[in-house]
Amino acid sequence: MMLTRTRKGRAARVAGGLLFALAAFVAVTSIASLLGYGEPKPTFLGITIVVAAGVIMPWLAKEKRRLSGAIGSAALRADAAQSALCAYLSLIALAGLAINAIWRVAWADPIAALVVLPLIAWEGREAMRGRTCDCC
Repeated sequence: MMLTRTRKGRAARVAGGLLFALAAFVAVTSIASLLGYGEPKPTFLGITIVVAAGVIMPWLAKEKRRLSGAIGSAALRADAAQSALCAYLSLIALAGLAINAIWRVAWADPIAALVVLPLIAWEGREAMRGRTCDCC
């Protein structure tokens, strides 16, 4: 069943809103960590999930972008952006955990996460506008 244009637009706006929520969450947790309210604590399960996300999510994002271009779906394009951001954040988390484990630099992970905030916000804005991927 084909989604109507209104439903596609609504889905894209929801995905954009979720990207903005992700940006807010990343900002708050990163700032809290920098202020000493939390610190990355590696666990085997956490590292396994981060590695799996870093491997699977880029492929998933690529496939979603390809499909969104083929069917002209802004909602799927926004979902692809969320998958790509999940991959970026996973790799940043893994790098932050590695830097912290090797050199005991606890602030590396939150600083790296704050660097990604403009990308998250840009993708959220594009999703709210309902833009499809023209490059795929």
